Amino acid sequence: MSKNKNLLAVSIVLIICLIVIAFSDSIHGSEKKYRVEPEITLPEYQNDLGRVINAYERMMNRLMDINEKNSAGIDTEVKKITKRLASIDRKLTELSKKTARIEKALNIDTSKEIDANDSPVIEPETP
Repeated sequence: MSKNKNLLAVSIVLIICLIVIAFSDSIHGSEKKYRVEPEITLPEYQNDLGRVINAYERMMNRLMDINEKNSAGIDTEVKKITKRLASIDRKLTELSKKTARIEKALNIDTSKEIDANDSPVIEPETP
């Protein structure tokens, strides 16, 4: 009887092993299955009005960029012109002071203002 018990225990263990082997995927070499979810983005559907609005926005962005670049260039030019005008003003002030000193030294009366419109007009001679 003990022999039968041992035989019964071995057969039960063998049956359990066969069941485990039958349900095991790794022993059968079955393919692994992966779940793949494609992520494809399609551009949204636009009607004609949407396309016109997008084109207008792109055009305005380009125009604003061009204006910013041009205004930066104009700003540097204005600064250069301002420096040049300040230099001219400084030189004219110096000339005015020198002229005043010369007039004072020569006792020239400057109270009488000369109007540019009162200057005589020189007409060309006709042959």
